[in-house]
Amino acid sequence: MGDSMMKNLLAKWNQMSLVKRIVIGIIVGVILALAVPTGASWISILGSLFVGALKAVAPILVLFIVMHAIAVHKSGKKTNMKSILGLYAIGTLLAGAVAVVASFLFPVTLTLTTGVEELTPPEGIAEVIETLLFNLVANPIDAVVNANYLGILMWAIVLGFALKNANQHTKDMLGNFSDAITKIVQWVINLAPLGIMGLVFDAIVTSGLSALADYGRLLLILVGCMVFIALVVNPIIVYIYTRKNPYPIVLMVLRESGITAFFTRSSAANIPVNMKLCEKLGLDEDTYAVSIPLGATINMAGAAVTIAVLTLATVNTLGVEVDFVTALMLVVVAAVSAAGASGVAGGSLLLIPLACNLFGIPNDIAMQVVGVGFIIGVIQDSCETALNSSSDVLFTATAQHAKERREGKTKVVSVNS
Repeated sequence: MGDSMMKNLLAKWNQMSLVKRIVIGIIVGVILALAVPTGASWISILGSLFVGALKAVAPILVLFIVMHAIAVHKSGKKTNMKSILGLYAIGTLLAGAVAVVASFLFPVTLTLTTGVEELTPPEGIAEVIETLLFNLVANPIDAVVNANYLGILMWAIVLGFALKNANQHTKDMLGNFSDAITKIVQWVINLAPLGIMGLVFDAIVTSGLSALADYGRLLLILVGCMVFIALVVNPIIVYIYTRKNPYPIVLMVLRESGITAFFTRSSAANIPVNMKLCEKLGLDEDTYAVSIPLGATINMAGAAVTIAVLTLATVNTLGVEVDFVTALMLVVVAAVSAAGASGVAGGSLLLIPLACNLFGIPNDIAMQVVGVGFIIGVIQDSCETALNSSSDVLFTATAQHAKERREGKTKVVSVNS
């Protein structure tokens, strides 16, 4: 009797959509954190294991999927990478612009803190770009071990081209490896409700929300900008490219990619989730196999918002005057820095001193702002990652739909002529 009841429960659980199961996981995590914060501390291990499993499988997944996609790619078949890279650049620049405008409309000042003196920010844009370039030529084993996705992509592309003339058995073996790793990803993603339950439990028990109360206004600007980009700016970009109602795809990627990214707080860990979503959307594998890991590295609208908002909050705190040209330069610096954020330990927060240099703000004050960033990181980083990661799928899908629209028009013209 008990066994059949358990089987029925499991069957019903598996029939539910993954998003509904994740929502249940979130609710259970919150209840347990509030009811038994010390008695169920082992639950937080589930979150660490889930993120660890995603991070472990992602580099191998990218290496084999990209290598296989390029090795079997038919000459003459075009991918959409140029359009996608253009969308990534437009999205990040507009995010920086939204953040700058919002900071002028709703100026914020900071209570500066200390405690991050041991961290070393990059000294300039040149250093950020240099880090990215050296990541491209990293040792392949190091690239996989350290989850350096630019290095992994570079080696996967080079090996893919080298294997173009390999015999069919070798290509089939690559395909089999790629399918096997995709299957493992599916297993890991099915554990998302348990993993996210652990992450929610850990976030509430260890951080609480009281530490964020002093920074309510700053968080409101940061999160408000990111929500505005996700629900207004990105849909406008999608509509311009596709001429279709953008909200079905926008809401879908936020639901199926944004939620997991919000709780894992890692674009790298969300790569397998995004790959699976691209497959579900029927996108071209030759394109998304490259665009998703590349997006996790350079498509950083959320990071551009963080850099611009916190930099202008510092400027307001110190009473520094900002002219239009400097504000425009900040938009560009925030966008370029954001694209290099993954190449810097500490991500977007450690690029704030770089942007502060535009206004002549000394490094010791800028590093105190980084300290503020770490305090609000539990919310800021979650929202930033959700925006960054979900837009990787959004822009990949947009480029494909725009291409199909252009091809459809061409066919109509040729038939009419």
